[in-house]
Amino acid sequence: MKIAVLGGDGFVGWPTVLHLSKRGHEVHIIDNLSRRWIDTELGVQSLTPMDSIQERCRVWRELTGVALRFHLIDVAKEYERFKNWLDENRPAAIIHFAEQRAAPYSMKSDRHKTYTVDNNVNATHNILNAMVAVDLDAHLVHLGTMGVYGYGTVKAQIPEGYLPVKIQSQTGEWEDRDILYPANPGSVYHMTKCLDQLLFQFYAKNDGVRITDLHQGVVWGTNTAETKMHEQLINRFDYDGDYGTVLNRFLIQAAVGYPLTVHGTGGQTRAFIHIQDSVRCIEIALKNPPASGEPVTIFNQATETHRVRDLAELVAKMTGAKIANLPNPRKEADENELSVCNEKFLALGLDPIRLEEGLLSEVIDVARKYAYRIDKTRIPCVSGWTKERNKAINTHPGSPKLTAIS
Repeated sequence: MKIAVLGGDGFVGWPTVLHLSKRGHEVHIIDNLSRRWIDTELGVQSLTPMDSIQERCRVWRELTGVALRFHLIDVAKEYERFKNWLDENRPAAIIHFAEQRAAPYSMKSDRHKTYTVDNNVNATHNILNAMVAVDLDAHLVHLGTMGVYGYGTVKAQIPEGYLPVKIQSQTGEWEDRDILYPANPGSVYHMTKCLDQLLFQFYAKNDGVRITDLHQGVVWGTNTAETKMHEQLINRFDYDGDYGTVLNRFLIQAAVGYPLTVHGTGGQTRAFIHIQDSVRCIEIALKNPPASGEPVTIFNQATETHRVRDLAELVAKMTGAKIANLPNPRKEADENELSVCNEKFLALGLDPIRLEEGLLSEVIDVARKYAYRIDKTRIPCVSGWTKERNKAINTHPGSPKLTAIS
């Protein structure tokens, strides 16, 4: 199958590219390399040393004999170029990772909010619009987020995208319907994913575009079977306060003797998935596309849930690290419960990787190997959701005094 992976140079995109290529697909990477430019903006680098995308592709070809094609296209800004590429190459599937993925980054300033909305919403609409314009019957698989559901306590299991409801007509009769689960975004980033959902619903209904939307939990781990094949194929590993995911940050902090940063009470419950399972889920979704005219297929791409403080205690027990309770930069509930339905992937054969000490130790080993690359001043979360929270972060005695990067 010919597959276009938009954002194929990213944290989930790159291992997905290798996973699908290894399984015999013709993979094209389309990326504007914006994530690398954001590293430069923030003054931080991936914990793991990353070669250029061209060098990565060269190493893969030497190892496997299979070519990866890279195309430098900004899907959000270069609509005509992207549309022409689609028309000329006509992939059977498109995987959409081409969005700014960090909630803290989206809340840093008004400029970052604008960039996140412009990039994410334009990219999604340009993809859908171009598919219709060139009459391309491809399966679009989008990486969304569990954050579209919000993180308040719901005393029921969160369904996979759709909520069954009953609507009473004027005659008194009751009608059964499935509606999108009410959106409750917690950041500008999460809001863009909620807007994505509405765009998908429209284009599926109006133009018969075949779409699968994956509501993914927090990703942990860094390597997959394919990225372990050669040191130059290693995946990126973010540890900073804007892009590092919570469990990966704890593991890196433990590896370098930095107190584990638990924000607020640590009572936030989140859904998690290992990076290897993430790419497996994408492959499963590709194998099970909806038919033209069917509603958007939605999967909850998560395998387990944990409280943040429980994860911190687990890592502290493993490593002897200390825990530091700091002000919460986010505007969210101090405590929440979360139960997530993931029956669709399980029914299609996913055998989930659970959070185990062996896999956690593997991540710590990676962190220790590259500890010399860590800038400890970039570990704290300094992007607050409100002016009051920014002030609390910067005046808390446990918070380092940092100079904001504009």
